[in-house]
Amino acid sequence: MKLRGNRQPERLDPNTTDTLIGEGSVFEGKIKSEAGVRVEGQITGDIECEGDVTVGEKGMVHSNILARNIIIAGEVHGNVQAKSKLSITSKGKLYGNIVAAALSIEEGSIFEGTSKMSGGASGSKTIAPGMKETAATSEAADAGKKRPDQDGDNVYKTW
Repeated sequence: MKLRGNRQPERLDPNTTDTLIGEGSVFEGKIKSEAGVRVEGQITGDIECEGDVTVGEKGMVHSNILARNIIIAGEVHGNVQAKSKLSITSKGKLYGNIVAAALSIEEGSIFEGTSKMSGGASGSKTIAPGMKETAATSEAADAGKKRPDQDGDNVYKTW
């Protein structure tokens, strides 16, 4: 970024897509971006983004992803954290854990992992009927967690 005089560098708009890993491209390494990132090719390495991250239908990602909003239409192997909303489209595949304020998983998608809702503004969770999931909303996601006994004796039991 060029600076002239005492001017501060201009901050990129997180609502724009500034970085594109195009179809047929392979990228290895960490990406940090103030604007949005779109992946149509392959990437191995973490993605940290102030804006939105979109993994297109042909995108293949082996990364942990941290972004404002995340849309998965391709395949992701890694943990994802959306400050606002995570959406997995009907063709999307996520093999990893989720932390998000809002979650939308369409019918036909694949999600293998656990999900945790962070205290976002909406706190909503949408899971379409018939979707393929292994642990997102099932009791298996709670295996090994402890909770107070229901009869009030303050004994924690594994459930």
